[in-house]
Amino acid sequence: MNRIQTLAQRRLELVERSAAQRAALLAAAAPLTDKAAAIDRLVAAARRHPVVTMLGAGAVVLLASKRLFGFATRLLTLYALIRR
Repeated sequence: MNRIQTLAQRRLELVERSAAQRAALLAAAAPLTDKAAAIDRLVAAARRHPVVTMLGAGAVVLLASKRLFGFATRLLTLYALIRR
């Protein structure tokens, strides 16, 4: 009988440890899921308005120069730093 109780206690400890690890994983993944949700919203908007998306992409391709891309990159970096 003692062996069964020991096994039952060990099982409870493992289940509790597994639950704690699962919670830690969810907490660590929260920023990634938030970013993925934002990207998903952008993709959904692009799918709802394909003409606007095509016009925007075309404008970037036709009008963009290396200097504009450099400026946009710096602006995006600054925006990302400010958001943190």
